[in-house]
Amino acid sequence: MQSKQLLIALILCVCVFSCKQEEKPKVEPVEVIIEPEPITEFGFILKDFIVKRDTIKSGDSFGEILERNHIGYPRIFNIAENAKDSFDIRRLQVGKPYTLLCTNDSLQTPECFIYQPNNIDYVVIKFTDSIETYKGKKPITLVERIASGIVMNNLSETMESQGLPYQLINDMSDIYAWTIDFFRLQKGDRFKIVYKQRFIQDSIYAGIESIDAAYFQHKDEHFYAFNFEVDSTKNISDYFDENTKSLRRTFLKAPVQFSRISSRYNLNRRIKYYGYRLRPHKGTDFAAPIGTPILATANGTVTESTRRGGNGKYVKIKHNGTYSTQYLHMQKQNVKKGAFVKQGDVIGYVGMTGNTGGPHVCYRFWKNGKQVDPFREKLPAAESIPDALKAKYTEFIKPLKLQLDNIQFEDHITDIASQGKTITSKI
Repeated sequence: MQSKQLLIALILCVCVFSCKQEEKPKVEPVEVIIEPEPITEFGFILKDFIVKRDTIKSGDSFGEILERNHIGYPRIFNIAENAKDSFDIRRLQVGKPYTLLCTNDSLQTPECFIYQPNNIDYVVIKFTDSIETYKGKKPITLVERIASGIVMNNLSETMESQGLPYQLINDMSDIYAWTIDFFRLQKGDRFKIVYKQRFIQDSIYAGIESIDAAYFQHKDEHFYAFNFEVDSTKNISDYFDENTKSLRRTFLKAPVQFSRISSRYNLNRRIKYYGYRLRPHKGTDFAAPIGTPILATANGTVTESTRRGGNGKYVKIKHNGTYSTQYLHMQKQNVKKGAFVKQGDVIGYVGMTGNTGGPHVCYRFWKNGKQVDPFREKLPAAESIPDALKAKYTEFIKPLKLQLDNIQFEDHITDIASQGKTITSKI
């Protein structure tokens, strides 16, 4: 009898518990709507405007672009006058993109003009209630990469065959322009590079940021190069070797990049055309296509920029009381007499003016008023790292040198970020 009572009580408890469970209100699922982040560019929310994009066409001017979009010339003049202290609107280049942000209505009145001289930099001219002009940069991501290679013919072909950016080829040439004669590379010479590439929105390639470290093996000699900031206040950096010595020399080895020497300095030259008579050649000829930029091989002042006889169009530069250089047969000069030029500045372009059988620049070099062969001169080196920074530099290059030494020549191009290196961003 007692067990029956216990069974009945248990059944009643189950029924009561079931009833309570059924009495709970039913919870309906709630739909959560997540609004997407508004698309922004140049610091503006694009959905707030009618966005018109185009490129500068031949004959376009700032005024004509705004006039086509229904802004009158009195207003255009006022905008241009207010903007001129921050940006010269006459410097718009054909082919460069621009953006107009217009009112989001039927009138579509322009309120902002944005010009992009390159992939990263832009200029904003706002002209709503007031006129404001400022410059900005798109956010970029820096990706660290490495590359290596063995020279089979020349450096340019070797790097191009690996798909390396052309800018990287030029930058490598610039780094070693003072220490290695790239016109005399040997088969089997080899290189390693640690460098950073820029990307916009993580996918749009925007050029080389910097070469942080490089190694070149030429004629069984080893040349390290490390990029080190020697003056943080002026943001000045340069390349030095593992012993704190500068790679820079007073003069570049050549006034043109990736050319070839077609005729060397030779005081005993005889030419068949002139009956093998002695006709000394007191310059070094660098063959290159017409229009190739000619670079000043050192800082100095232009003493001549003219055309004369067999020299054709030429530029002569006085570097100091000891050295002068001259660059002959130009297509055209890019500097005037009296101008101060820096090492690497474009002073003219390769041509065929004067007595010449083909496009080249004849590079002449004076020491104490006498023409000499620059390739036989022992030219002074630039300054090395200041003593106060040598300890810092030594610590700075340790991980970079280890990284270079561990790069295998068979690796070619590798994305270091995929190996766990940090991808850094900057605004």
